[in-house]
Amino acid sequence: MSQTLRIGILVPSSNTALEPLTTALLSSHPSNAPLPTTITAHFSRFHVTTIGLSSSALSQFEPDKIIDAAKLLAHANVDIIGWSGTSSGWLGFRADEELCDMITAATGVRATTSVLGLNKALGMLGVRKLGLVTPYLDEVQAAIVKNYASIGVDASFERHLQRSDNVKFAELGPETFDPMVEAVVKEGAEAVSTFCTNLSAAQYADRWEKEYGVTVLDTVTTVVWDALRICGVDTKGIKGWGKIMELE
Repeated sequence: MSQTLRIGILVPSSNTALEPLTTALLSSHPSNAPLPTTITAHFSRFHVTTIGLSSSALSQFEPDKIIDAAKLLAHANVDIIGWSGTSSGWLGFRADEELCDMITAATGVRATTSVLGLNKALGMLGVRKLGLVTPYLDEVQAAIVKNYASIGVDASFERHLQRSDNVKFAELGPETFDPMVEAVVKEGAEAVSTFCTNLSAAQYADRWEKEYGVTVLDTVTTVVWDALRICGVDTKGIKGWGKIMELE
């Protein structure tokens, strides 16, 4: 008899990139074909339309709103809940740690996030110079760089687009990302993160790694990778989404 592992994913309401990317990533796991284990993704949204440091933008990430969405995922008997978002990059990493604790307290389900997964991967790789590629505003980018400095990671190798219109981030393509990734690698980044879950960038990680010789850690990918690891799934069979899947 086959088993089903259900991955619950929390989604910013204006995001259109992460759901198809997450589904494609999970469908590439060899345990999905052939059986016995089927891995499925299930999504719940909460209100997020703009990214910035204004009080209205920050209020979108108040925990009670996220917890309500997590409770809906728990109705589906998911095995883990992942916040596929990067808000703790500017709010502080402790925000995600506390959020995961609150999700588990409210639902009884384990939890992780894109940024916590990313930080685990950075630690496993020993990265101290991070290339940070985002669509964000100056003030948001500066806050992310500062937070990484607090954990001993220099993320000053960076490029950003000075944008806040979250729904439109998904329209960006490789013609935008390619020169940004190239630039941070040339400046000395040991690894690169495409740091926004409404960027359609995860599918290019494998190509960038081959072209530039550094690990590429997309934040859509990092939450799925960490969720699978927490659930005891071997990710090494997942190909085409970057070297992160080979980490143990």
